[in-house]
Amino acid sequence: MKQDELFHETLNDALVDTVKAVGGFKSVGHDLWPEKTVREAEQRLRDCLNPDRRDRLTPEQALWLIRKGREAGYHAAARFICLEAGYAPPQPVEPEDQKAVLQRQYIEATKTLARLVQRIDSMEIKK
Repeated sequence: MKQDELFHETLNDALVDTVKAVGGFKSVGHDLWPEKTVREAEQRLRDCLNPDRRDRLTPEQALWLIRKGREAGYHAAARFICLEAGYAPPQPVEPEDQKAVLQRQYIEATKTLARLVQRIDSMEIKK
């Protein structure tokens, strides 16, 4: 696992280091654009992360890359975004914790739906 850099001047710098931490330009490029040859995908990724080029990652692609970094234990891009936007540095959440949160939200949503059904039923009875 690559050690997080303490400081990046730009988001592109943080994303480049994330690419390196999760497998390199060839691997990540081909994951992003599997329809391209490995060489074409690698070059496209390099172009997207080169500030002197017109190509850019979409927000969804950048988010995918940040998630890949998180899976590899590398958080530089997430930290850069948080600090630049005025938030506290990110605290990674373990997948099991995320699952528990989603399960609690699901249970609450189910209870809310049940209450709504009861209210609708009670309104129909009054007619």
